[in-house]
Amino acid sequence: MPNSRSLLNVPIALAIAVIMVHMGACTSSGSSNGESNGRRQVHRDQEVLDGAAAESVTRAEMHRAEGDMNAALAEFERAIEVNPDLTVAYLGAGDIYRERGDYPEAERRYAKAAEVEPQSFDAQYKHGLTLQLLNRVTDAVRAYLRALSIRPEDFEANLNLATAYLQLQEPGQALPYAQRAVRLNPSSGPARVNLGSVYAAMNRHAEAVTEYLQAAEQMELSSELLLNLADSYGKTERYAEMLGTLEQLVARNPSAIAYERLGFARFRVKDYDPALASFQSALAIDPNHYPALNGVGVCMLNRFLWSDRKDRAALENAMGALKRSLQIQPNQPRIVELVTRYG
Repeated sequence: MPNSRSLLNVPIALAIAVIMVHMGACTSSGSSNGESNGRRQVHRDQEVLDGAAAESVTRAEMHRAEGDMNAALAEFERAIEVNPDLTVAYLGAGDIYRERGDYPEAERRYAKAAEVEPQSFDAQYKHGLTLQLLNRVTDAVRAYLRALSIRPEDFEANLNLATAYLQLQEPGQALPYAQRAVRLNPSSGPARVNLGSVYAAMNRHAEAVTEYLQAAEQMELSSELLLNLADSYGKTERYAEMLGTLEQLVARNPSAIAYERLGFARFRVKDYDPALASFQSALAIDPNHYPALNGVGVCMLNRFLWSDRKDRAALENAMGALKRSLQIQPNQPRIVELVTRYG
């Protein structure tokens, strides 16, 4: 980097010495002219290379606009070969690899773009995105943080960083970025769902319900959203609302987990026979869904107790379901205790 001081700031003695050197150099002008000509030739060569690389990028963009991704990728790679410091070429190649699902190659191109131009937001953000797609979540967090140091108010970077922290089971770290994403785009359903998930992970379920309901107004209802909303309703003991949400879910997309949660909600509102039927519906879809086996076991155990311990068939059914559950998932202290007490 050139010295920021001007010659006016150079001490007088040094300035005189500089002048004397230049005067002496006049006696060897041939050598100086040769060096200058050499530098000019290098400069011209570099201009030619830069021009060739720029032309390749232009052709690549034209091919990409026409949908010819093979030709576009070849031109981006040619531009990189001509000029290994051309950030836009690395980004263009990385985009095509990522769109193809070739995340390792995309990550390498984005990493190089970020190395060549550390202050490029696109390079840092896309590198983080691809690292997250590769499940290198800790590395993705670092890349997203670098991107946000360049552009702190970017919606997507804040949203994805919050998601990455959730993947690392660090909801406290995720919270400020999830909140900022919602502030930047209050009408984004995914941002609301993400913030709701952060609140739920922090056991702040009343706030999670608020965010999920906001999300439901902004986006098409999904099974994941309904299930998350139902779970947070349950955690806040709003069982009637949990039940209504899960009935809506099984009508749209019946699944083992949806039926099991529906059985739990029905059990909580003391609707025991429909609860048992819901748990059995879950097992009809997935016989190894151990939470549903627990539900069947508890329902049948209650039936045994309500019969003044006379309904031995109910007890056998209860123990059979609970023992089967423990075979699938042994680490269930509460179920172990029930089997020990009544088995």
